[in-house]
Order: sequence, then structure tokens, then C-alpha cells
Amino acid sequence: MTGLASDTAMVMAAGLGKRMRPLTATQPKPMVRVAGKPLIDHALDRLVDAGVARAVVNVHYLADALEAHLASRGAPGVVISDERAELLETGGGMVKALPHLPDPFFCLNADNIWLDGPNSAFHDLSRRWNPAEMDALLLVVPHPRALNFRGEGDFTMDPLGRLKRRRPGRVAPYIYTGIQLVSHRLLRDAPDGKFSTNILWDRAAGEGRLFGAAFTGLWFEVGTPQAIAPTEEVLRSA
Repeated sequence: MTGLASDTAMVMAAGLGKRMRPLTATQPKPMVRVAGKPLIDHALDRLVDAGVARAVVNVHYLADALEAHLASRGAPGVVISDERAELLETGGGMVKALPHLPDPFFCLNADNIWLDGPNSAFHDLSRRWNPAEMDALLLVVPHPRALNFRGEGDFTMDPLGRLKRRRPGRVAPYIYTGIQLVSHRLLRDAPDGKFSTNILWDRAAGEGRLFGAAFTGLWFEVGTPQAIAPTEEVLRSA
């Protein structure tokens, strides 16, 4: 775990994958194949490469298929957080998995594909991490490094790295990659049941404790079937 702030990552894999239909009609989105392997394997392989030993993976939609696939992997070590009874969204999913998560822990979406810059995303976050100042440290990427992305961005970032939401009608320079480093403090007094992490981020931002780290690699938006082919084209030439 040399150089890493945590040896564990939560991998968000429970969603319904509606934007990826019809490919998700018979399989969970993390099992959709891009460049020859399921999306979740792209994320888990990056964890292994960085030296992250454990992954806590939440499951809900077509959970049996995803669990069977995860059982076939040798690394990282996988713990299942079972949300079959109720899909808890991102915030509720983290709260349910909290008994399995050290402080701090990495968190990433299972459908993430990225190419690291000079260092791994997890090492970049670890070097920037300051638990005295931060509740969450989000890996954010500028528009030129966000391939397939067509939105207006998510955050602005001040010179100290503090994040603020994009103002309505404005374009923000940074997009959230779906990768973050999270303190248990972010989850204090969390709502019961299902809720979005956005609630906790907004509180942290208001307290000046939501920070960003600018990603130096390439990040791919792979939210729809149409994004798969251009992503594969770039990966072939990487």
C-alpha cells in the first residue's frame, strides 16, 4: 500500500444502467464489455495496478451475474455489499457499506474508464489528501481531458483546491470523474435509507471541506452505447 491513503475502495456497481439500454436489458451495466472486457474489470484492474488490495462492491440490479463474475477474479479481494432489497443510491450505499470501509477510503463508479497520467489516480489523490482539512477529495478532470463528455461541467476550483458547484447557466471548468477519497466524517449524521452523495458534498462545500485534485490523464464518459466505439478507438491507440 506504499504511498496510498487507503488499501480499500468502494466500487459503486448497483445502478440500473438505464442510459446504457438496450445493452443492460439482460446484464448489469458493470458487465457491459468495452475493449474486450467488462467495465468493472477496467476499474478493478486499475485498483490492482495501484496497489489497492480490497474492493467493497455494492450490488442490486441482476446482482447474481455480477457476483458470479467477481468471484472469478483473483484480485483485488472483493467484499459484497448487498442492496438487493433496496437500491440505496450513492450516499446510502456508502453508509450501508461503512462497516467494511476504513477511514479514509477510495470510492469509484464501476463504469469508469480512464488512462492514468504520470501517476495513478489513486496515488495522485493520496498525495493531495489532508484529513485535517478535507471531508472528501474528488478527482476532477478539465474538459479537454474528458473524452465523449458533452455537458457543462460540475465544479469550479479555487487556488487551494476547494470546490464549488457550477452556477446555473454557466460552464464549469471541471468534471467529476466518479473517483474520490472519502473521510468517514463526510458520512456523519447521514440520512437513513437511499440518498445521493450530493447532499453530503454540498454540506462539505459549505464548510470549505470539499476539495478537488485535477486529473492529469484521460477520462472517458461511457454512459451510453454510442460512447463505446469511440472509447475503444482511443484505447487501441493508447
